Amino acid sequence: MTFAGPSLAPHGHTVQAALATAARELSNVSESPRIDAHILLAHALRCERTWLISHPEFKLSKAQSETFAGLLEERASGMPLAYITHTWGFFGREFEVTSDVLVPRPETERLVERAIAHLRSRDGPTTVLDVGTGSGIIACTIAAECPDALVDATDISEKALAVAARNARRLRVESRCAFHLGELAAPVEGKKFDCILANLPYVPAAQIPGRPHGLAFEPMVALDGGLDGLACYRSLLTDLDAYARAGCLILLEASAPAIDGLFQLSKRVFPSALVAVERDYAGLDRFVSIRSPGGKGGRRAE
Repeated sequence: MTFAGPSLAPHGHTVQAALATAARELSNVSESPRIDAHILLAHALRCERTWLISHPEFKLSKAQSETFAGLLEERASGMPLAYITHTWGFFGREFEVTSDVLVPRPETERLVERAIAHLRSRDGPTTVLDVGTGSGIIACTIAAECPDALVDATDISEKALAVAARNARRLRVESRCAFHLGELAAPVEGKKFDCILANLPYVPAAQIPGRPHGLAFEPMVALDGGLDGLACYRSLLTDLDAYARAGCLILLEASAPAIDGLFQLSKRVFPSALVAVERDYAGLDRFVSIRSPGGKGGRRAE
């Protein structure tokens, strides 16, 4: 599909006409073509979406029309909006997103909400570990919402950590966020935390080739969860008890098909902890929560 033809490229199109044309063209590739069209046109014109609504008769220049057509062509290829605009909203804030990190999912906001509530219930300064931080949305949001929290975040990708560090500066929480390169929790060995979060790869390897079109643009290393989708979590849980303070809340995100396996795995590793499955805003099983009674007694994940 291309948008370089006469429908959009010539100058003189009004905002209203350009949006209508774009929404029609995107209807085959997006579940929200009108919203996509608004986001992309606002990006092309470097304005707020509200400005588009209040200026429907504004006429696009030739350069603006061509820029918009190029953005639409990228979206039509299946490229996620976040990779086109390089920004994405999460928990009421704008974050930088590049193709080196996963696009933030709205369901992860529930994970962060649970962590924030837990941290606010603790006395004094708190410590947080975000394993597999990616763009840093979890680490940075928690730091922004909990001024007494000190956050450590890890990732195996230097490029992802660079994005996370820029997001920390963007939110002005860089003084309370430390980013570490390395596998899982290993970079912070010896430290203990009040809250540990992980949104690790959980797509079974066999499902990767048939993944939805948009996921083809996302980094494979952030998706591949091994044979059963639990390989990364199995490695993480093996030693995670050593990082948990008394009363630590551990929150692990996965897809609905993988949740039961993750729940059973967590119960085996933390036999004395309170382990539960929690739902996201859509009512789907999305997280496993582990409330550590004392940070002792973990078993090896098998």
